[in-house]
Amino acid sequence: MSLADSKFPSSAAFDAINQSLNASEADRKDAIKQGNAVFAFVLKNKAGETAEWHIDLKNKGAVGKGLGEKPTVTLSLSDADFGSLVAGKANAQRLFMGGKLKIKGDVMKATKLDPILKKAQTKAKL
Repeated sequence: MSLADSKFPSSAAFDAINQSLNASEADRKDAIKQGNAVFAFVLKNKAGETAEWHIDLKNKGAVGKGLGEKPTVTLSLSDADFGSLVAGKANAQRLFMGGKLKIKGDVMKATKLDPILKKAQTKAKL
């Protein structure tokens, strides 16, 4: 089941993140140990529509649609900025300081997401 949504081109990254989490049991357990949180994403496309995904690195080590169960941190940004972030072309800190990335919840947990996104960079074709 694909997590990608054609209205949100960068959402293909969620498939890549899911693949990297499921590549091996050791990788998944390592990601859960590093993340220890549920990361929710709210993306907004150019048409002004929003969609939600989550990366559960607290219980399952899986990616899904929707906000997930009790997100530890919610990141809201544009589809284009998320694509740049996953591709390594944008810096989360700069997006946050520039007001393009909004974070609700545990801001420090958001910093734990970087190694997970880096794993997806090698797999995502954005």
